[in-house]
Formats: sequence, C-alpha cells, structure tokens
Amino acid sequence: MDLLRIGDKVLDRERIHKLVDQALDMRSAGLSQQEVAKALGTERSFVSRLESLGEIRKGEQIALVGFPVENKEELEKMAREEGVDFIFLMTEEERWRFIENKNGLELFNEIMDLIARAKAYPNVIFLGSDMRIRLMEALLDKRVFGIELGPSPLKEDIYVDPEELRGIIRKLS
Repeated sequence: MDLLRIGDKVLDRERIHKLVDQALDMRSAGLSQQEVAKALGTERSFVSRLESLGEIRKGEQIALVGFPVENKEELEKMAREEGVDFIFLMTEEERWRFIENKNGLELFNEIMDLIARAKAYPNVIFLGSDMRIRLMEALLDKRVFGIELGPSPLKEDIYVDPEELRGIIRKLS
C-alpha cells in the first residue's frame, strides 16, 4: 500500500489510481458518465472533470498512414502526443520487408486489413507519392488529406516536417 496523509485523512494512492483506471476503462467501453459515476459511487461532474484533465484534443478520429518516411520515430512520437488514433508509418526498408516476407495471399489479406482499419476513421492523413494518394482517395472514398512526398515511384525515405504535420492534425481535430 502507498499511503498518503493529507490533513486528518489517510489516502491509499493505489486505490485512487485503480478507481481512475476503472472509470476511464468504463467510459472507453461506452458507458455514460452517469453510469460510471453510479458504479463508482461518485458524481457525474467528477467523471467529466477527470476526462478534462487528461484530454489531448477534441474532434473526430484521425488515422496517419505513410511511406517511405525518413523520420518515422519522430513522426510517430508527435502523432501520439497529438492523440492520433491510428498510426502506420514505414521507411523504404520496412516497406520492402513488409512485401518480401509474405506470400501473395498473406500480403493481400494484410493490405485488405489495413484498408479496412483506415476506412473506420473519418479523417485519414496519407503521406506518399502522387499515385498512392490518388489510390487511397479512391479506396477510402472519404476525406483523405494527402501530403505528397514526390512523384511515383518513391525509392528512398523522404523527410516530413513534423511541425507542418502537427498543424494539419490540429486543423483536422
């Protein structure tokens, strides 16, 4: 137990953490703030304030997909900070490994799975060649914000300005 004294009260820090985790898990599972408050023996306004403390952004869900990017880790970190819901970025080397390490059926199934996952998001930011952007727009038949990395075929990693991408993410939020 991790006990903490505040005035005349003794608090169990672990219990508080567990209750906060429970509240967030219940909310992300679809329960209303009122239902969570009732289950935890608190008020709805507390659940609302708890969510506000951890809020990164409001708005529709965003997916970020792109290849071949030079600064993959930097972009992933920034996208996580901005609350992007789905991130799938690859370098040129990873893209070739993705293709070469699968048979035809495995590759087809994995690509179809990725398309289905991207389709679930109302906003998709796609980093790629001119041809790949047009293909994504046709496949997803929804709002695709394309950032062209160059003319097709791209054969090397391209640096993407993380602050420019951050600005786009914030505008879509």
